[in-house]
Amino acid sequence: MASKNKNTKWTSAESVIAYLREIAQPQNLAGMAKYGIRTEKALGTSIPILRQLAKEIGSNHQLALDLWKTEIHEARILTCFIDSPKEMTESQMETWVKDFNSWDLCDQCCNNLFAKTVFARQKAIEWVKSEEEFVKRAGFVMMAVLAVHDKKADDGLFRNFLKHIYQGATDERNFVKKAVNWALRQIGKRNLPLNKEAIQTAKSIQSLDAKSAKWIAADALRELSDEKILNRIKSKAGKK
Repeated sequence: MASKNKNTKWTSAESVIAYLREIAQPQNLAGMAKYGIRTEKALGTSIPILRQLAKEIGSNHQLALDLWKTEIHEARILTCFIDSPKEMTESQMETWVKDFNSWDLCDQCCNNLFAKTVFARQKAIEWVKSEEEFVKRAGFVMMAVLAVHDKKADDGLFRNFLKHIYQGATDERNFVKKAVNWALRQIGKRNLPLNKEAIQTAKSIQSLDAKSAKWIAADALRELSDEKILNRIKSKAGKK
């Protein structure tokens, strides 16, 4: 499939990297590190700037592959905006997910690229079984993103996800437990039947003997039982 370049200026990874270095914002690195983002190979460039650059570049699968190989943090985030979900292979996804070393790269990639592939549902379940922190996080992030954006999925998919969420709730690693919580809350906001099942799952998680489980459950129950949230779900159901 031919790439859809909007600007012939960006025809090589070298030209893009040269530009990224030119517009680098090193003053942002300390703030990034404060929020748990790995900065050893980062330039400090903000997401809005990367999104604007992605618009100029357009869809370009080969350029995305080349940029990923540079290992530069912002270059890899940029690939999440310019790669084509239809051209991604399962092998590519497995390679990239193992390269995740920061929560923001994980989330941007899952949100903007991985969740749009034909492998998304399958990988969500496979990855949450991993012992690798960011691979496992990626699986739960995928569940959260699919709960919001996969309009064609039936409730059975998310009921299955809830079982994996229960099993993952005792993982004390910060970036995993936050993703578990995120997935649980998003599933519970999809519709009223899933709201009830997510609340029940949260109550079951609450009984587990782990600090992470107590936090996940309390936070999810607070949001999923909120009257404003419930009214929003009911309103959404009424519009269908």
